[in-house]
Formats: sequence, C-alpha cells, structure tokens
Amino acid sequence: METFTENAIAVIKRIPAGKVMTYGQIAKLAGSPRGARQVVRILHSMSKKHHLPWHRVVNIKGEIGLKEDEHYSIQKLSLESEGVEFLSNGRIDLSRFQVSIDVDQ
Repeated sequence: METFTENAIAVIKRIPAGKVMTYGQIAKLAGSPRGARQVVRILHSMSKKHHLPWHRVVNIKGEIGLKEDEHYSIQKLSLESEGVEFLSNGRIDLSRFQVSIDVDQ
C-alpha cells in the first residue's frame, strides 16, 4: 500500500462521530494537497476492508458527494444520527461540524 493511502486511511479513521472532514482536507493531511480524488477512490475501494467512517467525509461545500440515491440517504441518516445537522440547502455548516486533526499526534 502506498504511503499516501496509508496516511489517508489513518486520517479518516480519526474523524470522530458527529464531525466531518472534506476530501481535500484529508488529502492535504495525508501528504497530497491535490489528491482529493484519490481520497474518493480510497473511500470507495477500502471502506469495508478498513472499517472506515466513510459517511463522515463530504465535499468542500459541506455537501454529500454522492448523488440522490440509497447511499446518499444512508450517509445523510448516518450523519444525522451522530448529531450533524443539515441546513435547508442540504449542506453541513462546516464552521460547526468540520474537525481539524493534527497528524503528528
């Protein structure tokens, strides 16, 4: 496994319940500031194997990246069950729910 992938998995695992991080934020912390699409790939292919809290990752606008389908509903319900609130426009207020993780800890 590549270092970036290992780092991204470690960051994703540290997202606490009731908080979110963005794809780009994870990519930057994992060592590749332009690697947001790589994070999407990691979440898609490795969430089950590594028991990743994939539902806690959103886009830079605070939106669920998935289209309106079953997975969108699962992600939204999972976040709401952890106390994350959605605004009327379907976005999450990142100033309230986005977490900052120090990778050196």
